[in-house]
Amino acid sequence: MLPTGWKWADVEVAVPRPGTRLPGVTMAGFRQRIRGDVGITMVAHPSVTLFLDLSETGGIVREAGGTRRCGSFVAGLLPGPLRTGGHEGACLQIRLSPVVAAALLGASAELTGTVATLEEVWGRDAGRVEERLRAAPSWDERFAIAADILAHRMAARPRVEPEVLHTWRRTLAARGRVGVEGLAEEVGWSRKRLWSRFGSQLGLTPKRAARLVRFDHAAHLLAAGHPAAAVAARSGYADQSHLHREARAVAGLTPTELATAPWLAIDDVAWPAGPRT
Repeated sequence: MLPTGWKWADVEVAVPRPGTRLPGVTMAGFRQRIRGDVGITMVAHPSVTLFLDLSETGGIVREAGGTRRCGSFVAGLLPGPLRTGGHEGACLQIRLSPVVAAALLGASAELTGTVATLEEVWGRDAGRVEERLRAAPSWDERFAIAADILAHRMAARPRVEPEVLHTWRRTLAARGRVGVEGLAEEVGWSRKRLWSRFGSQLGLTPKRAARLVRFDHAAHLLAAGHPAAAVAARSGYADQSHLHREARAVAGLTPTELATAPWLAIDDVAWPAGPRT
């Protein structure tokens, strides 16, 4: 069951066993019974997120850009204002690090700042994937099926360059508090080359990647109950006002609203802490 902030809904959460986890991929299964048509504002996260609707009648509802649609979808990095909700049904949510998304989908640059249907991203296989997952009798089997499909797709596609992978991992390890010049020196590239290759392969610049990772760290500190002033200092913002401006710019929320955001409240339950390579 969910922690505070979810009194209008009953949600059961399932997570994969360690043996079914893939590097750079995190999954969680949700079975929800939502009372009323309630929307949940998504908080930007440093990953491309797949929402696979396993209900029989299009249980996931999303609103983006003034459009309301049902069914499975993909939210790219920094998708902009996006609300999601639904009624009774099951959903498999898969988060892909930008490195994995680039190798898996081959369209990370197109996914940045966008929301698309699963079929638009995955092609005709999308329907067959949904059917297999829907027919599986348990979450363990669904996780295993999803991991197998992802592993096979990743093996058939080119990986990002080692220098780009190193830059992303260093950005994560430093929680976004890194400089492009220093990263370029580490990989032996010019700043211009790193900026170009990183952007073309992951769909965002090194600076925007660092900004998103830093914000994600700050948002989770706020959700954990830390005061905004302390979060600003720990996350590398100039002061509390700087954090406030960043929260408004990235998530459209104030730090106080982020602290009680249902989207963040579930993270510790659905996404056990671990590396996001």
